[in-house]
Amino acid sequence: MKNAIFFTTVLLNALSAGFFLSWSVSVILGTKKVSDFTYLETMQNINREILNPVFFIVFFGSLITLIISTYVQFNNKPVFWLVLASAIIYLIGTFGVTAFGNVTLNNKLDAFNITKFSALELKNFRTYYESTWNHYHSIRTISGMISFVLLLIASFIQKTF
Repeated sequence: MKNAIFFTTVLLNALSAGFFLSWSVSVILGTKKVSDFTYLETMQNINREILNPVFFIVFFGSLITLIISTYVQFNNKPVFWLVLASAIIYLIGTFGVTAFGNVTLNNKLDAFNITKFSALELKNFRTYYESTWNHYHSIRTISGMISFVLLLIASFIQKTF
């Protein structure tokens, strides 16, 4: 049971880190090449569609299983500290930055009626949104990767896989 929980933690964390990295090396690069209106419209649609069960399972599941794994690994001190560090980094750097950074910006974008603004206003909003959103995204991506690497190290120490 302990190994199954830890395996699930590593898997969900890998999927979360992989999702954010994939976004960085594909979606961000692609959206840099479209017009301001198209960018804002695309991001509005993506932000609405990302709120789905699969994303929630991976994103929230990573955090939940990290917390459970921290508790389960309490008596295995080297692994416990690595899992705890992974959980804290994910909680603050991935979950927290998403919740209080990216989601806040997504809500502002959702309220922004792109059909009612001039080209200059669209450009200004895009510049603000895109640069700030991408900055937060970089933090959560790096945090997710560090969290995942810590879990990999813990799995080698524990010889789980």
